Amino acid sequence: MFVVCGEALMDVFAAGDTPAGMTLDARVGGSPFNTAVGLARLGQPVAFFSAVSRGFLGERLVRALQAEGVDTSAVQRNDAPTTLSLVGLDANLVPSYSFYGAGCADRQLTAQALASLPQGVRAIQLGSYATVVEPIASTLRALVEREHERSLIAYDPNIRLNVEPTLARWRDMLEWMLPRTHLLKISEEDLQLLLPGTACGTFAAHALERGVRLVVITRGAEGSAAWTRQAHVSMPSMHVEVIDTVGAGDTFQAAMLTWLAEQGRLSVQALGVLTTAKLQSALGFAARAAAITCSRRGADMPRRGELGDH
Repeated sequence: MFVVCGEALMDVFAAGDTPAGMTLDARVGGSPFNTAVGLARLGQPVAFFSAVSRGFLGERLVRALQAEGVDTSAVQRNDAPTTLSLVGLDANLVPSYSFYGAGCADRQLTAQALASLPQGVRAIQLGSYATVVEPIASTLRALVEREHERSLIAYDPNIRLNVEPTLARWRDMLEWMLPRTHLLKISEEDLQLLLPGTACGTFAAHALERGVRLVVITRGAEGSAAWTRQAHVSMPSMHVEVIDTVGAGDTFQAAMLTWLAEQGRLSVQALGVLTTAKLQSALGFAARAAAITCSRRGADMPRRGELGDH
């Protein structure tokens, strides 16, 4: 059983003017939400740990998770509103973003909710803004502190400066997580936001020294790279006609975790001894999955049958 922790929200897109205003198109989303759905579509048992509104938007989020086969028994319900991320285009088709999340439901995950987590958890995935806004950030820290010596911890910072613009908070969370994280996946873009000018290899060496077993850095069109203490590989990106990149990073992480599970490598010990060939296989599998998502509109992640063999 995987447990994915973090926010669930509505991405709201401007869909055209009307005589009295404009049409809005709301889509279920949030990076952890997407990762949970990605794991379920890839055939993995997964539970979602978050707080969701009892309002009609929250009901839609829960129905979407359940329709994908995600276990929602650890989802806490409350009366706060659902977070909204508004996306609009200006006259030059350049997107602009407005975020409405202060006091919203997905932040209201308290430590009491830890008792609702399912038994048999093998791996915990967390990241994005839920790790830096309260009270959910403190709850997730308590979970990691409790579990990191008995479950695999996977972490993707997935920085969202429109939610929390203070980079120091993101840096502090990253440094706190390093000795408690076993699989760290970070985009090169996020790395440069946190540590400008730092080479990927230099950061990977630092993370491994702090205790991470496997470091994966995604580089967009430049592909990806992975490091353990014994091996290092770089892989090119998959050639695909890109529609958009929404959900690509979430898909990559879900596919990495799926590869580890299917290969019997979903353990702290196994991560650190992955061979060069195995790392190439893992990155290739994750890249194929992310490429499929990029070839489709929005965070429409692939199902296991679309990826074939390793």
